[in-house]
Amino acid sequence: MKWSMTIGRFAGIDVKVHATFLLILLWVAIIHWRAEQSLQAIAIGLAFILTLFFCVVLHEYGHALTARRFGVKTRDIILLPIGGVARLERIPDNPRQELWIALAGPAVNVAIAAVLAAWLQLSASWQPVDELTVSGGSFAERLLVVNVFLVAFNLIPAFPMDGGRVLRALLGFKLNHVRATQIAASVGQVLALGLGIVGLFANPFLVLIALFVWFGAAQESSMVQMKSSLRGVPVGQAMITDFHVLEPTDTLRSAVDLTLATSQKDFPVVAGDQMVGILTQGDLLKALDSSGRASTVTDAMQTTFEVASISEMMEPVFQRLQACACQTLPVVANGRLAGLVTVDNVSELLSLRAALEK
Repeated sequence: MKWSMTIGRFAGIDVKVHATFLLILLWVAIIHWRAEQSLQAIAIGLAFILTLFFCVVLHEYGHALTARRFGVKTRDIILLPIGGVARLERIPDNPRQELWIALAGPAVNVAIAAVLAAWLQLSASWQPVDELTVSGGSFAERLLVVNVFLVAFNLIPAFPMDGGRVLRALLGFKLNHVRATQIAASVGQVLALGLGIVGLFANPFLVLIALFVWFGAAQESSMVQMKSSLRGVPVGQAMITDFHVLEPTDTLRSAVDLTLATSQKDFPVVAGDQMVGILTQGDLLKALDSSGRASTVTDAMQTTFEVASISEMMEPVFQRLQACACQTLPVVANGRLAGLVTVDNVSELLSLRAALEK
């Protein structure tokens, strides 16, 4: 994800922080300064929010490590102002596995809340809940309350929250994956609609949450339908076979001319019969800005790239296309370049299949 930086790597999974995360730290600092106008209050407030997001990281590791037990890898964990995201390479079609993965995150928060409750009980440091505020009250008890809230919020039966995945997994024991997703997405959107209406009269923040839930449900349903449509389609039937290539010694002027003359955005770089790199549109623009048209393709191309085999099916290939954050995957047959799979041609394929089915 753009604008994110890695802050650590644990259990083989990178933990990243999005640049917008700094906004919530600034917001917390402002709230505590207005409340007490002291640097100590700001420090305590920042310590609390960082501890809270540490709990969020543990929540996401609950998902990631449980997914690992079922053979599903996690690309990374990203912290955002609205929470955390464990970016799994795929969601299992097996409902039992998805159920365990979805419940693992909230279970971590339950465990944290239980430990905090035990500590407060043993230390006899409970205080009335109505005395707790955003910027004041027992540190441990506030953290306990927030963890309980995280459990309740994440178990709302709507995508992209864990509760939406729990609902789909439960429906998946009786229905196929696509139908279970459609029902779970519809339930989520109904809840979002109700939440939005309440928010209009009570709290505008609820409207933002409603929009987040509505679009999250729509995106999940669309993604699952897309994967279903691609299932069983060989790469050889979907790839582009009419494409242009560049040689390592070509100048960037040649790449510019091809870009303007065709609709192709990324160009395989071939030396003899072997593909040695790929020149993406982004790399071309950067090289033009720094070196000009006279520099060679070798100076700008990527030498590490994903490829697909012509014997593969489109579903896993499309997942790799999304995971690599690129627009084009070269397709090879017997070690030679045979075609290209792009985001645009996958979209066209899905549109044509939908029209033919109707």
